[in-house]
Amino acid sequence: MNNSSSSVNPDGRDGAWRANIQPTLDNWMARILERANVQRAWERVKSNKGAPGSDGMTLEDFPAYAQAHWSEIRQSLMDGSYQPRPVRRVVIPKPQGKGERKLGVPCVLDRVIQQAILQVLTPIFDPGFSESSYGSRPKRSAHGAIRQVKTFVKAGYRYAVDLDLEKFFDTVNHDVLMSRIARKVTDKVLLRLIGRYLRAGVLVEGTVESTEWGTPQGSPLSPLLSNILLDDLDKELEARGHRFIRYMDDLVILVKSRRAGRRVMGGISRYLTQTLKLKVNREKSRVVKIEDLEYLGFTFRGIRIFASHQALQDFQHRLKGLTSRSWGVSMAERIERLNRYLRGWMNYFGISQHYSPIEALDGWLRRRIRMCYWKQWRRPRTRIANLLKLGTSKRQAILTGISRKGYWRLSKTLATHTGMTNEWLEQQGLLSIKQLWMKVQGYV
Repeated sequence: MNNSSSSVNPDGRDGAWRANIQPTLDNWMARILERANVQRAWERVKSNKGAPGSDGMTLEDFPAYAQAHWSEIRQSLMDGSYQPRPVRRVVIPKPQGKGERKLGVPCVLDRVIQQAILQVLTPIFDPGFSESSYGSRPKRSAHGAIRQVKTFVKAGYRYAVDLDLEKFFDTVNHDVLMSRIARKVTDKVLLRLIGRYLRAGVLVEGTVESTEWGTPQGSPLSPLLSNILLDDLDKELEARGHRFIRYMDDLVILVKSRRAGRRVMGGISRYLTQTLKLKVNREKSRVVKIEDLEYLGFTFRGIRIFASHQALQDFQHRLKGLTSRSWGVSMAERIERLNRYLRGWMNYFGISQHYSPIEALDGWLRRRIRMCYWKQWRRPRTRIANLLKLGTSKRQAILTGISRKGYWRLSKTLATHTGMTNEWLEQQGLLSIKQLWMKVQGYV
C-alpha cells in the first residue's frame, strides 16, 4: 500500500495494519486481514465501481473513512463483534420483460471485507470443485461451458435435461450452506461472520427486512458460497456418471434419449429438494432435443454454436436505442458508446458460428448511423454542402438534400451511400460488426 488518497491505510500506522499476528491453520481471520490481502480487495472493489450501499458511502469517501476507523474495525473483525450493515435492495428488470431480478448492494466496507474473505477462501475451495462447474471460477467462463456442451453433443448426447432452480439466490437454506462451509473452514469467528452476512437483512424503502433464506446477488462472496453449496450436486451427478455442465445455478445434463432424460430429471429433482433444500421450477424444467436447448444465450445446431434468436433480438434492440434520432448526444460520443457495447457483445457472442445475421446487422447499423448524421445536418443547405464535400454528385446531392422524405428512407439513397461511404463511417470511428466477428472467429 502507499499513502495516496486511493489507498486504504488505517490511521496511518503500518504497524497497526499489519498487527503482529502469525496466521495459523485455525486463524483464518488473520490471513484475511493481512495488509496485502485487504489492499488487493480494496483495489478490486474500486475497479468494479458500483453504487453506495445502505450507509450511503461512496467509493471516493471510503479511503478517508478507512484511514480514520480501520483500527477498531479490524479489532471487531478479529474478536467476532463486527456486525455487517443490511444490503440495499435494487430491482432491475429481466430481459424480455420476464419479471424482475432483486440485487443486494452491500456498503463499500462490507464489499471490501467480503472480497478479502473471497480471496482467502477461493484457493481453499476452488481446486476441489467439479471440472463441469464453470460459473464465477478462476480461468473458467461461459464459453468453456458452451464448448463442453458441444463436446458432449459430438459424443452422441443429443438430449438435454434443462433443470431450472426456482429463485435460487433467494431460497438457499442457510443451515445447509453453513454446514458445507464448515467442512473446510475451522475458524469459528469467520464462520460467525459469514453467517452474519447471510442474515444481515435488506433495506427496502427505508425498512430493514430480515433475510432468513438466500444469498444476496450483488455481494462479492455470494458466487463462491453458491458454488460451495452446489458442489454437492456436482459430486452427486459425477457419482451417477452423468455428463453435465453447470454455470452457477444454470444446470444442463446431457443424455442419449428422452426416456433417460425424464428418469434423470426425476432423480436429480428429488436430490435437490430433499438434500439441498432447493426448489425446482417444474414448469420451466424440461427434457429437450439439443436443437431446442437455449443455454447461456446460445443454441446448438448439431455441433455448431449459434447466438440465440432472443440474444440477437436483444442486440438489435440495444443498437436501435444507441442510434435513436432523439438521443441528444454528439456523433462522436454516440459512436464511442456504440463501439463499447459492440466490443462487449462480440466478446461474448462472437463465438457464434452463424454468419448471416451478423452480415445483415452490419449493414443495418451503418444505415442507422447515416440516418443519425442526416438528422444532425438538419437544413437542406447543410445536407447538400456536406454531401458535395463527401463526393456525391451535384444532382443527387440537391435532389436528396431538398427531399421531404423520412430520415430512415433517405438513409438508403444513392446520395447518402456515395457520400457517407463505409470507408467514411470507418474514418469517423464506427466499428464493423462483421470485422469484429471475423476477428473473434480468427479469420483476421
